[in-house]
Amino acid sequence: MNPLLTALARLLIFPGLLFAVPAAWFYLWVERKSVALMQQRVGPPFMQPFFDFVKLLGKSTPPRPGIAGLLMRFWPLIAVSAAAGAVGLLPVLPSSGGFEGDLILLLALLEVPSICIIAAGFSSRSIFGEIGSAREAALSISYNIVFLLAIVSIAAAQHTFRLEALAGMRPSFLTELAIIAILVCLPAKLHINPFSLPNAEQEIYAGPMTEYAGPELAMWELAHGLEWVAGTGLVATLVAPHVTAAWLAAALFVAFSFAAVILLSVLAAATARLAIDSSVRFYWQCALIFTVLAISSAILVRLRS
Repeated sequence: MNPLLTALARLLIFPGLLFAVPAAWFYLWVERKSVALMQQRVGPPFMQPFFDFVKLLGKSTPPRPGIAGLLMRFWPLIAVSAAAGAVGLLPVLPSSGGFEGDLILLLALLEVPSICIIAAGFSSRSIFGEIGSAREAALSISYNIVFLLAIVSIAAAQHTFRLEALAGMRPSFLTELAIIAILVCLPAKLHINPFSLPNAEQEIYAGPMTEYAGPELAMWELAHGLEWVAGTGLVATLVAPHVTAAWLAAALFVAFSFAAVILLSVLAAATARLAIDSSVRFYWQCALIFTVLAISSAILVRLRS
């Protein structure tokens, strides 16, 4: 197949928008439903994330004159585009194409929504938004070091930055350490407990999202759901065994992604929100141990090869 057509199919059909948007609403529902069941509540109905999205689209947006209002409308669109692009890069199907160095592009796209959230909070000129953005910036710096080093350790051991090659690698002690480090970073990237402090409702309302409403807030919710798909999908592509049948590869991707959603949801329900200093200290001291071990293993692999 033509490489351009393959790239468009991955972006628009699977694992792109046609799959990712419904999966985003489904994962958001699974997260909320899992937390509710663990807290002995009924939880939302199955279609609630989709209903919330449609309801927000029908609401009006407060008038915001000047460049600040333009920027506030701009940030959620960038976040949705980046998250959708990250999902489209995931090498789900065998021989799905890609290009040399697409892992670097994936990491950049995964980081764009966090940058947009930080910028949105400061653009809103709300004290709650600014506090939430400051927390997001501090937390992002701490967990991203662990997240990036874990990914780079896998790439260094495999001598490639191509996603398709990394998805087909054999399991090893190195990859297990790196995947553990990635999973530990995902709660902070997805703003769930115990690292949900940038949008702590009891302290700063909705943090950077406090001044958002209507279609703009709907776009933020969609971007958040797509981050779930991209983050858990990255773990699924690294964990799932390499198979040649396209339907089986797709089924394994969905199964492992769903398992990651359940695992993160259970963690969110079982833990309380940490303070900013405790969160930063956790990533700098505890989670960094996994990454150091992964980097050391990658160096040993390269020395032996």
